[in-house]
Amino acid sequence: MSFQDEQQRFYEAARAGGLADVERYQWYHTVDLGNGLVTPGVYDYRETMSAFGFPEDMSGMTVLDVGSATGFFAFEFERRGARVVSMELPSLRDLDRFPGQSVESSLRKIENMMHKSEPYTERDLYWYLLEGPFRYCREKLGSKVERCYSTVYDITMERTGVREGFDLVFIGDVLIHTLYPLKALAALAPLCRGQLVLAGVLPEGPQEPPAMVYIGGADAENDEVAWWHPNLSCLMQMLQKLGFAEVDQVGFHKGALRPSGYEFERVILRATKKRS
Repeated sequence: MSFQDEQQRFYEAARAGGLADVERYQWYHTVDLGNGLVTPGVYDYRETMSAFGFPEDMSGMTVLDVGSATGFFAFEFERRGARVVSMELPSLRDLDRFPGQSVESSLRKIENMMHKSEPYTERDLYWYLLEGPFRYCREKLGSKVERCYSTVYDITMERTGVREGFDLVFIGDVLIHTLYPLKALAALAPLCRGQLVLAGVLPEGPQEPPAMVYIGGADAENDEVAWWHPNLSCLMQMLQKLGFAEVDQVGFHKGALRPSGYEFERVILRATKKRS
């Protein structure tokens, strides 16, 4: 079945189930909701989960999914038995912006990236991009995944409601959308009592010495809310300095965006906390 056929099938089923404005939603992840209902996500991780090295049985574990979006990973962790906290921004105003860039300019960039012809209000943009798709999937799955609203810099155990810390912290394509990647990792490190798994883009070229490649360009109106590609040794050394005794390269995750077919590759790192 083509992506377009899958999308149309989902639209028809969702409308029949009461989701009248389904075409306005942005489905970041492909999520199987059961009974033949599958969200037409841009990223489909269903066949490549083994690349991440997550335990098949996560019973008794507490997991933080950072930048959860539609929630594929959060729901998968829950399916494997974990208690899961899904962290997402309180609003799109909390997205990092290049110094001097206005909130309105940042919002319009996101709207253009969604390929929507009609203008959205700020509230609608947040709902159709982040909150609406997640809530729809959680309801259809009968999920108990908990939602925490915070920027990555401001996250604390108190905000998550898990005061004893997390056995696993997962951070996917988030660092690329931060102006301060080290500050983001430094905020997450104290919340992790076990392992942190990070998936992200590596820059082309040498992975030594430790460095970050700037990808934001010179035009404040022309970036994709992305600024930095830390290289492999940079990521590994930052994690080690933040208290992770072992940092291993698990491998790579490869796939293609839907429906464009644009191929992508992400390195997967597993950082393990020092034992006290």
